[in-house]
Amino acid sequence: MEIERQFWVEKLPELPDAYEELQQGYISLLPEIRIRRIGVSHFILTVKRGAGLVREEWETNISRLEYDNLASRLYPGTRMIEKRRYHIALQDGHIAELHVHGGHLAGFNYVEVEFSTVEKAKAFVPPEWFGREVTEDARFSYGTLAHEDGMELVRCLLIER
Repeated sequence: MEIERQFWVEKLPELPDAYEELQQGYISLLPEIRIRRIGVSHFILTVKRGAGLVREEWETNISRLEYDNLASRLYPGTRMIEKRRYHIALQDGHIAELHVHGGHLAGFNYVEVEFSTVEKAKAFVPPEWFGREVTEDARFSYGTLAHEDGMELVRCLLIER
């Protein structure tokens, strides 16, 4: 089970020096089946169900060969998402995971915070730099943004504010 809140970051805070390079792609969108490469040698297969604040999540490590095989079979019309993930300690003790994108989503920044309970998630007061909350907005799911026109969707949502 995954409990997290997500926010669209328009203005980046000061970034720490350390980050992880990630690449992720989608094999299926319903259920959401994702592959992810972290750095150059860590590969993960993830299955997620549901939407919003609470979702089912299952993960397992896979080999580079399995990753490469699945990467050649991405869901039609989607692209690999490229991003840097920064871990930022918040004053309340939570850790924010800030995602700064490259590739077809360059310019889109996104932050998420995971929680142990729904009550803690609902009580969380985000720092001002987090920006607009998108936890319950399915248009901001990575499965949607992985589409080739994902950044065009982001631009349309910017106008909508």
